[in-house]
Formats: sequence, structure tokens, C-alpha cells
Amino acid sequence: MRVFLIGFGVAALLWVMAVGVLLVVGRRGAARELVFLLPNLLALFRGLLKDPRVPRRAKVILGIGVAWVVSPIDLIPEFLPVVGPLDDAIMAGLVLRYILKRAGRDVVTEHWHGDPATLQRILRLSGA
Repeated sequence: MRVFLIGFGVAALLWVMAVGVLLVVGRRGAARELVFLLPNLLALFRGLLKDPRVPRRAKVILGIGVAWVVSPIDLIPEFLPVVGPLDDAIMAGLVLRYILKRAGRDVVTEHWHGDPATLQRILRLSGA
């Protein structure tokens, strides 16, 4: 439990620092998207899990991916700066890529509540 709390604290600190840097350099829109990235991703995943157009197997894969990301047990410990969240980011990208292939870009886009440009960046980074 202690490792989880330390990892969460480091990740939160890095996130706050990234938002602060974006604000200082005048990128308010990017800072706003970073602030709302996690809630937007959670809304996306929740919507995809409830959507009947998403195949059952894709929903199972999505559930496994969500469990992987929120699990305190990682291949790379979270408390390691920069590389700590790397396995979670890779897993999230692979899951999103799988969902896109099974459900389609339109279904994913429909459930995204953030800036469409942010979703496009996420999809591009995931190789979709």
C-alpha cells in the first residue's frame, strides 16, 4: 500500500508540475486538456463499456486494461520518475487501439467529451 501511495504522489506531483509549466509558457488550452484528461478518459471508457455497438470481447479487454492501469502492481514501479507510468501508458494505448479496430473510430469519438484534437493525438500515439 505504501508503494502505491508513493507512486500516486509522484505521479500527481509530476502532473501538477506539467500543468504549471503549460500555464507559465502560455499554453492555457493544453493545460486545460491535461487537467481534464483523466476525467475524459474515464467517461470514454465508461461510455464504451455501456455501448451495445462495442463487442463483448472488446469490453472484456477494456476492463482488463482499466484494471491494469489502476492496479498498484506494475512491471515498472510508479515511483520511478518518467518511466514509472510507461507500462500503464503502453497498456492504455494498446487497449484503445484494440477497441478502435473492433468498435470503430466513430463510436470512440462519440464517447469522447474533451477536445477532439486531444483524442486525435491519443489515437495517433496509440498507432490507430
